[in-house]
Amino acid sequence: MAYPGYCPPPQPGYPMGQQDPLYGYFSAVAGQDGQISVDELQRCLTQAGMSGSYKPFNLETCRLMINMLDRDMSGSMGFNEFKELSGALNGWKQNFVTMDRDSSGTIEAQEMQQALSSMGYNFGHQALNVIIRRHSNQGRIAFDDYVACCVRLRSLTDNFRRRDNTQQGTAAFQYDDVSVYL
Repeated sequence: MAYPGYCPPPQPGYPMGQQDPLYGYFSAVAGQDGQISVDELQRCLTQAGMSGSYKPFNLETCRLMINMLDRDMSGSMGFNEFKELSGALNGWKQNFVTMDRDSSGTIEAQEMQQALSSMGYNFGHQALNVIIRRHSNQGRIAFDDYVACCVRLRSLTDNFRRRDNTQQGTAAFQYDDVSVYL
């Protein structure tokens, strides 16, 4: 079964003796501990202008992004996690910019529906309305709110995929399985 919301796979490794160009940027952001914290990620994304405005990238969205990829449960990101996030963010940014037809820096409900659909998510009217209400401000969705939505959808999809043993689109959950999203 194909699952929605994923970007293209990472690029193949670099030739012997060459370092991934993203590693230098990661090292500068991560500092001495070699990990990127929530605050460091927020600073990094804000300074890079990723939010599309002068306001800081939403700290809660940064927390969601780290949690989505935090396989070692350290509460921070190593280089491989950062690289995966970078690929996902670039894909989400490209999708967002494509859907933002009026170049306002935000997308509206219809554009959000098209963005999610282009990633393979096909929600009913009621579910889509809930998603839009949770991630919009006066009917407009800013990029960092869009990212928060994409992260939540990807995390839920990952969790569902792990439990869909037959790959038929059904899974059984225990209460504790769902509580990790609180």
